[in-house]
Amino acid sequence: MKRREFLAKSGMILGAGLPSVLSAFQKPSHVATDNSDSRISFETSDVNYKKTYTRALETLSRNTVTLSQYAAPVLIEGSNYAGIWLECAPQEGLVYADIRRDVARNNHLAFFILQKEDGQIPCWSRTNRVGFAQIQMVVPIAATAWELVQRTEDSELLEKAYKGCSRWDEWLRRFRDTRKTGLCEGFCCWDTGHDYSPRWAGMPNNCPDGDARKCPSVPSLPRLSPDLSATVYGGRIALAAMARALGKNSEADRWLADADNIRSLILTKLYSAEDAAFYDIDAEDKFVRVRGDVISRVLGEHVVDQKLFGTIYARQIHNPKAFWANYRLSSIAQDDPTFVRPIPRNSWGGASQALTALRAPRWMEHYGKPADLAYLMQQWNKATLRAGKFLQQMDPVDGTFTNDTGDYSPAALVFLDFTWRLSGVRQVGTALEWNVRPPEQNTHSIYRLQVTPTKTAEIKYASGHAELFLNEKLLYRTKDIVRLVTDLEGKLVLIAGIAEEKNKVKIHLASGHERQFSIEPNTSMTLQSPV
Repeated sequence: MKRREFLAKSGMILGAGLPSVLSAFQKPSHVATDNSDSRISFETSDVNYKKTYTRALETLSRNTVTLSQYAAPVLIEGSNYAGIWLECAPQEGLVYADIRRDVARNNHLAFFILQKEDGQIPCWSRTNRVGFAQIQMVVPIAATAWELVQRTEDSELLEKAYKGCSRWDEWLRRFRDTRKTGLCEGFCCWDTGHDYSPRWAGMPNNCPDGDARKCPSVPSLPRLSPDLSATVYGGRIALAAMARALGKNSEADRWLADADNIRSLILTKLYSAEDAAFYDIDAEDKFVRVRGDVISRVLGEHVVDQKLFGTIYARQIHNPKAFWANYRLSSIAQDDPTFVRPIPRNSWGGASQALTALRAPRWMEHYGKPADLAYLMQQWNKATLRAGKFLQQMDPVDGTFTNDTGDYSPAALVFLDFTWRLSGVRQVGTALEWNVRPPEQNTHSIYRLQVTPTKTAEIKYASGHAELFLNEKLLYRTKDIVRLVTDLEGKLVLIAGIAEEKNKVKIHLASGHERQFSIEPNTSMTLQSPV
């Protein structure tokens, strides 16, 4: 399908827990051949940064393997986790797409190919078997598949994702709404991937007989879960968009109506205005009052409007006593009595997790917090540079990583993704996003993006200045921290405040003229006349 035909048909343009015990752990079948067709390249005179960036690429390359149940290369979790998990592998593939588009595709197709006849998608696939003992959902596979389709215009992936995710939604309605509330139910700890979380204290890790259709015989189960329900909501929004792209307009309308219904239920039943937090409701209709990253997972699917987001953000997420630690975001609020210390390995009881960091841009950009996101990203990358390897979790207070084997794909992706979001150029739909952040030291760096086979965008840093190029033609020059958004021809249409404080920005144009702005953090300014 041609690009113009695809976008016209879709009517949309792209916008901006792992199980701790692997009893049958084996090494992957073999490392896949590196078929990298990377759109991005990065050069820097900062020796330590260059070494860490290169090590991240090598880590991801080593973790790109074939599994016995699926012959094409996929990106596995790495470290202690020899497989792909539904809660994270599709998103990880999406983040990796600018380097390995084939892997991004396979990290979705593997789940659809292994899907059961009744519609159940496996919670994981390892080297020697496939798991169905929990649902383990966080970021909706429908949402990441749809975003990848928009980037690549892959009509085959669109068809398979729509079919597979539609069947998955039907399975969840059938087996995970036993209380007939319209919400999605959690049966066990690993349903949400919250290993060792006080949220699931005393509850089974997985379902009886390795069957996610069976709820354990515990009086407080099943639970109405806000994050699982939010995942269903986000999936239905994506399914509506996919249906529209396939010309199934009546189905698209139905998906939107169903999404609106579950969204309303999340807000009316699972939100505590008293605490500005989302909680599970157990089978005895009581809130499970543990303030955890359930909250940010609901935000990740854009369930709340901007007004309610402001309340939750101020009282919980951006509260330094709760989640806004030095190295954010903690998996349990620091002032929650259930926060677990000392921090054990693979613990969602308080540690700041790489997976949570990797998910943060999905909602912080949506709700207009790019400057706050930038600080989160800087702290993660600083901690990684100190550690020198890619680890799963760290202490939210001092940034000390919990030591393990390293080579954890989500942490390597965090470093790569954050490198580009902080100081690089990115394509966002039909726009170019230039995140300009001149280094404090006299570091020389080049961020290069292959926009199309005939168009290259670059940011070059030298002597405390940034120069922005399109096909080697200078567009703009500045020494200030700012996000510039241009069209694909380089015309400036918007600026955004990504510095910690109010910033006076001076932009030198290739024509010799200057433009000056004063912009606050987390604000944007649309230009009346493109430059």
